[in-house]
Amino acid sequence: MCNYCGCREIRTVGRFMSEHEDLVNFTGDLYRARESGDPAAVARALEQLDGLLHPHTHAEERGLFTVLRRNPEFTDHVDGLCAEHTGLEAMAQEIRNGDFDVVDEFIDALREHMDKEDNGLFPAAAIELEGPDWEEVVALTQSADTSPLERAGEAREP
Repeated sequence: MCNYCGCREIRTVGRFMSEHEDLVNFTGDLYRARESGDPAAVARALEQLDGLLHPHTHAEERGLFTVLRRNPEFTDHVDGLCAEHTGLEAMAQEIRNGDFDVVDEFIDALREHMDKEDNGLFPAAAIELEGPDWEEVVALTQSADTSPLERAGEAREP
């Protein structure tokens, strides 16, 4: 996770980066569940991960991505990240359908995706967007969903 440029200090970017850290932790739960060979444990771990991932990607797309997409220099990159969101959901569905061989590919793809955002898109957004843009990002993001961090924390409690 990026900690060098200061983009984490931007409220929405900081939220997304914190959610990425939580997603990394949930991928560990999914990996261990798959290693156990217990389909019910895999289903529970994936449900917890998805409980954060789906609201997270929805909020990114609804807020930051919507504003960045207006700039032609970002459009293709943002569209690519949205396509990756769709691909991650497709892999998650394969796991839900019992194809546990997809778990490693899913985890690798998710980590690579988050790296593109943390070390590419978010720092670029910090440079590109100005005050009114960020106000719009915040408003759109908040309208997309409440913070899934709270739900994720509740899901992890015994």
